[in-house]
Amino acid sequence: MAPAKKSARKTVKKAAKKKAARKKSARKRSSAKSLAPSKTKRGLEAGEVALGLDAPEIAELADEVRGAGGHPISAYREPLSGRPILLASLPLKAVEPTPFQRDLSPTHVKKLATKIEESGSFLDPLIVVRGAEGGLWTPNGRHRLAAAKVLGLKQITALISPDEELSFKILALNTEKAHNLKDRSLEVIRMAHALAQARPRAKETDFANEFEAPELLTLGLVYERQSRFAGAAFAPFLKKVDRFQDKTLRKSLAEREGYASRLEEINAEVGRIIGGLQERGFKSPYLRTYVVARINPVRFHRAKKGDTKPAMPIAAALTRMAASARKFDVGSVKQGDLALVAAVATSED
Repeated sequence: MAPAKKSARKTVKKAAKKKAARKKSARKRSSAKSLAPSKTKRGLEAGEVALGLDAPEIAELADEVRGAGGHPISAYREPLSGRPILLASLPLKAVEPTPFQRDLSPTHVKKLATKIEESGSFLDPLIVVRGAEGGLWTPNGRHRLAAAKVLGLKQITALISPDEELSFKILALNTEKAHNLKDRSLEVIRMAHALAQARPRAKETDFANEFEAPELLTLGLVYERQSRFAGAAFAPFLKKVDRFQDKTLRKSLAEREGYASRLEEINAEVGRIIGGLQERGFKSPYLRTYVVARINPVRFHRAKKGDTKPAMPIAAALTRMAASARKFDVGSVKQGDLALVAAVATSED
């Protein structure tokens, strides 16, 4: 390679690294400010937290636990909201994971069971809520429940809430194993399917907090059909064009099915382009990221602070993206282009 080209590549890499470093520093400063203790004190006083098992707001739930073969241990009011919580021992057969959780990871269950065995203690109670037909569901303890079964435990401790809405707070509650994009997307779309049936008149915007981000719904529909879909490559594009819809959940999901199908078609075109690049000798692990970025019609859009409008309507954006994929010129790609993508990606990890 000519000295001038080598020098240019080094300059590009240095510039990309400096830009990423500045962004990282800005994020750290912003994070430090957000962690400042609140001057306003909230919640209950110590004497207000205690709650007797015979208290009206918890008595019925305590009876349900006894009926399931469990035993109420104590009760309290949650210190932030004041909602009643029951601490109880439950037989494992009485608890099931919510049906819209991510898939079970056998590897994680085995590792968890081993660590619990080594410590000799199962200290982290499950969060449990009322489920369908009077059952007991855990929205955040699928792997711990499975680990308990592997260990052969008879009973498991649980914090039980009468608030059935907690079963739809999976992303906020499930902290025992980090979620990747696929996990989050599948959980969100499974919740959406369940809510669409349970509340046919509810709007998608009503569940913005539960779903966390609109693109997770669209990606979830694709992941349901293609478990190995490279969603991370398309997520930056969708973040700029996908928004929660002010339509009933059933209508919005039907519309999103169309978006998901179009994404699958675009992804197939991206696969064809990658094949062409590989035939030309390109072997970078960032090929897909590079190709998707090249055909992204809103890649240069920078949203203004507080602006919630999409960079472009998602239907129009998908149309333009598909057209760009079909017209993609494999011969126009240079090694230096991929070097820039690699430099930015590695410096942001």
